[in-house]
Amino acid sequence: MSLSHMEDMPLSHSSLQGTHRSSWKQWFLYSTIVTLLLLCSFSTLILTFLPLKTDSEPCIAKFGPFPLKWQMTCPKLPCVNKTANEKLEILQNGLYLIYGQVAPNTTYKEPAPFEVRLCKNEDIIQVLTNNSKIQNVGGTYELRAGDILELIYNSEHQVLKNNTYWGILLLANPQYNS
Repeated sequence: MSLSHMEDMPLSHSSLQGTHRSSWKQWFLYSTIVTLLLLCSFSTLILTFLPLKTDSEPCIAKFGPFPLKWQMTCPKLPCVNKTANEKLEILQNGLYLIYGQVAPNTTYKEPAPFEVRLCKNEDIIQVLTNNSKIQNVGGTYELRAGDILELIYNSEHQVLKNNTYWGILLLANPQYNS
């Protein structure tokens, strides 16, 4: 190719526009990465200076399947107290794991519909209505001292007591360093 042919070639600015667009995308990508890194660093600092205190011995309470009564660990400071029947009173503020299994009685044919309710202070926090299979109940909840928990059935005969249980475990008790 001679120089005279190169002089006649049109100049294309499309490569410059593409460079401008890719630099904007790079700027956006880099700023997003920097923002995420700052958020992670800030979260790490908060968790470093405001740690959650966990007990060396876990605080656990479990009801059933056998024996059909509350079984509790005895840490120095108990986190729960059994009140009546299958009810529990929370004694310490904290993050708790409520866990359990409900085994429906498939031979139950009474008029009351199958329903199992997990309640906190008489407010329903979870409902199970499928009576064709074993179901899990519970989740992670922030509870306060004085909260009352219970598992309620529409009818005692709706569940197989020998395969149904529920319990609670204190995961973390927030105590801030001063």
